Amino acid sequence: MVCIRFNGISLAAVLKTDWRLWESGQGQKQGDQEARVPQHPVVTGGGGLHLSGSCGGGKKCIQHVYGAQHPPFDPLLHGTLLRSTAKMPTTPVKAKRVSTFQEFESNTSDAWDAGEDDDELLAMAAESLNSEVVMETANRVLRNHSQRQGRPTLQEGPGLQQKPRPEAELPSPPSGDLRLVKSVSESHTSCPAESASDAAPLQRSQSLPHSATVTLGGTSDPSTLSSSALSEREASRLDKFKQLLAGPNTDLEELRRLSWSGIPKPVRPMTWKLLSGYLPANVDRRPATLQRKQKEYFAFIEHYYDSRNDEVHQDTYRQIHIDIPRMSPEALILQPKVTEIFERILFIWAIRHPASGYVQGINDLVTPFFVVFICEYIEAEEVDTVDVSGVPAEVLRNIEADTYWCMSKLLDGIQDNYTFAQPGIQMKVKMLEELVSRIDEQVHRHLDQHEVRYLQFAFRWMNNLLMREVPLRCTIRLWDTYQSEPDGFSHFHLYVCAAFLVRWRKEILEEKDFQELLLFLQNLPTAHWDDEDISLLLAEAYRLKFAFADAPNHYKK
Repeated sequence: MVCIRFNGISLAAVLKTDWRLWESGQGQKQGDQEARVPQHPVVTGGGGLHLSGSCGGGKKCIQHVYGAQHPPFDPLLHGTLLRSTAKMPTTPVKAKRVSTFQEFESNTSDAWDAGEDDDELLAMAAESLNSEVVMETANRVLRNHSQRQGRPTLQEGPGLQQKPRPEAELPSPPSGDLRLVKSVSESHTSCPAESASDAAPLQRSQSLPHSATVTLGGTSDPSTLSSSALSEREASRLDKFKQLLAGPNTDLEELRRLSWSGIPKPVRPMTWKLLSGYLPANVDRRPATLQRKQKEYFAFIEHYYDSRNDEVHQDTYRQIHIDIPRMSPEALILQPKVTEIFERILFIWAIRHPASGYVQGINDLVTPFFVVFICEYIEAEEVDTVDVSGVPAEVLRNIEADTYWCMSKLLDGIQDNYTFAQPGIQMKVKMLEELVSRIDEQVHRHLDQHEVRYLQFAFRWMNNLLMREVPLRCTIRLWDTYQSEPDGFSHFHLYVCAAFLVRWRKEILEEKDFQELLLFLQNLPTAHWDDEDISLLLAEAYRLKFAFADAPNHYKK
């Protein structure tokens, strides 16, 4: 049994291809041509041809291998073959536009005439074939290809060959070149009796991506390569942030541009303080500003915090005291030091902002700032398991002050969300409904048919800035972009919520009941989300903003 296949080379022309057919008819009525010869190899581009000893009953068989190409024609090499085959006219048929299949058939002397029997064609191919020429051609092509790829040829010793990985472990090529997958799989099934040592060099000659080729050789792991490349990219981004922050005057526009796609953990605390407007861009002014702001905050505590038990403020303090244990993550909130810090921050903010006072939902906005700033002083793999017991008291005091001021800057931009009747949230939910009705009318109509109102699930999305919908690690990544966007918390958040709702389109349309729909929308399965999921969500939100932000009438009925 003989099995020959190699990348980019086919012996179809040598075996039984009429060159005149391909010179005159390729690209013309290809569908008709395939309809006439469904049982013969199709030469398409990029794979190989498989010859096997028999197909049963003692007959020779030439099996399909999709993705083959014509080999380059060498008159010197194929001289013997030309002498042994029937003479063909050397003048090519003049290419012209063929209007019907009958005209094409009458103008082409085809070796694949429909009236000829398959066995007769195989016999003709066998009679015209010079086996020495075939083997010489195959060996030459394989040898040259292997040398270009820097891999051993068939003639090299078995000690240099590597056992190929099973087909199931072959890495998938890019989606634009799906032919390669079919060529590799068919080449495995078409030669079951072939030994592993013979298959290895041939298999490695397939047109796989470079990283996949390395994997086949057994010299590397794709996950290792990807993680290494990712680490290099993260290191490069970190260097850019450090260089930008180390300058005498930080370019805030450039900092926003870098921060949009995520901020590296080591520089996130300083970057957030700059983007929120808490610290100035000038490096020399930052220490004095920090000292002044921290001193001012503790003056507020000394002046106001003792009034928490007064009759006029005790309701506010009691509500804060009730809400904090309901926050997440529990591992952080249940630490007594953290509870005391959050109570002071929220009470002082409520006293100093009487127009809104304390409203449920504001308490959640403290957590991301506190966790980001505390992680500057401790090593925590997961932000949900931060332990502050080992942090010095003076450091905790400074982090408390920084958290208060950064949260205040955030709330200054969305304070109408928390004034009487929360008009800001009411307006944003209405805008979300109109936007979704434009970008996905089917989802909007499905919710309306089952009497699910946007206010029933989207109110919390606006009130808590999606903090109750995604894990804390995802919220921090989300806020990297919010602080990079102009009016990110007040304006861009609307488009994030729209993209977030449409993200669950399939699941929403599958629910046919009001109760099930509402339960799903209030308990979305995001527990295992990571930065990649948030990045995709933000990309879709940016697309929606680009389409609708400067044309608000587009999402108004």
